[in-house]
Amino acid sequence: MLRLAPPGFERFLQTPQFVATFGGGEANVAVALASFGLPAAYVTVLPSNSIADAAVGELARFGVDTSHIVRGKGRVGIYYVEAGASQRSSKVVYDRENSAIALAKPGDIDWDEVLKDASWFHITGITPAISASAADLALEAVRKAQAAKVPVSCDLNYRKNLWKWGQTAFEVMPELVKSVNVVIANEEDVQMTLGLEVEVDVHSGKLDISQYEKLTNRVLESYGNLDVVAITLRESRSASHNGWSACMNDRKQFTVSRHYEITHIVDRVGSGDCFAAGIIYGLLTHQPALDFAVAASCLKHSIPGDFSRLSADEVNALIKEGGSGRVQR
Repeated sequence: MLRLAPPGFERFLQTPQFVATFGGGEANVAVALASFGLPAAYVTVLPSNSIADAAVGELARFGVDTSHIVRGKGRVGIYYVEAGASQRSSKVVYDRENSAIALAKPGDIDWDEVLKDASWFHITGITPAISASAADLALEAVRKAQAAKVPVSCDLNYRKNLWKWGQTAFEVMPELVKSVNVVIANEEDVQMTLGLEVEVDVHSGKLDISQYEKLTNRVLESYGNLDVVAITLRESRSASHNGWSACMNDRKQFTVSRHYEITHIVDRVGSGDCFAAGIIYGLLTHQPALDFAVAASCLKHSIPGDFSRLSADEVNALIKEGGSGRVQR
C-alpha cells in the first residue's frame, strides 16, 4: 500500500502535505526478514503504473524478491495514518476499495510456482478483510501451501474498519486457520476472528498472564493443526508509552518473554509485523523465537514508517545488553 502520513505528530491536513512511503502487513514482514538476513519474497497483485512501480522498487531496495508480483486491474491501495502522542490516539483511514489486490481472485497467482522453493509462507488477516474475492484468494493460498507441505503462519490482524464486504472475520478466518501452523495475534484478534474468549480486558492496560495461558490453550485445543500460538502483550499507558512483551505456547510449554517499557514511541505501526517476522526468523533459524521477536518489535517502535530496517545483530544486541541506549562506537 501507499502510506500517507502528516509530518511528525501533526493532525490530518494540519499542514497541506503528507509524507508518502509504502507498507502493509505482509510487505512489512518480508522487509523485516530480508533485513534479518533471510531470503524473502513478496507476492501480491498490483496495477501497471508508476506508483506500483515505485512500490516494487522500494521492496527490491530492501532485498525482497518481487518476481512473483502479478500486475492486474485496479489501483494501489492507500492508507492514511495520523501518529498519536501522549493521550491522543493514533488514527488510520483506509482507502482500499477497488485496489488491485481487492479485485484479485483465485487463479490470478500461480501458487505452484510461488511455493516450489519456499520454506515458509506468511499471510495476515488483513488480506481476506479487503474483499470477498481477496478472501477466496487468501484461502486458496494457504491451502496450496499446506498441500505443498510449506509451513504457514498467519497474523490474525483484526481490522474492524476493513470487514465491510458482507461477511465477518469470524465467518471467514476459522476456515483459513485450519490450514495454518503458526498463529500470531493479540488477544482482541483471537476474540474477534476465532470467537475464543477469556477474561481479558483489552483496554485496561493491565495483564493477567494466567488468562493468556488459558487463551493460547483454547486456540490449540480448537485447532489441532496448529503447532504454535504467539500472543503480543501491549500495555497502553498512553500513545507515547507502552509496556511490551509477548507469550507463546508450542504445545510443549507456555513461555512469557522479557518485558520492555517503551517510553517515547516514534511509530508503533508495523511493530506487530516485525514481531511476526521475528517469530518466523527464530523458528527457521532455531533460535529462541519469542525473545527475538519481542526485542525486534520493541526496536521497531523507534523507527518511523512501516518498515523495520533492523539487522539481526541489532536485535541480538538488545537481547544481550538490555536496551541501555548507549552509543555504539
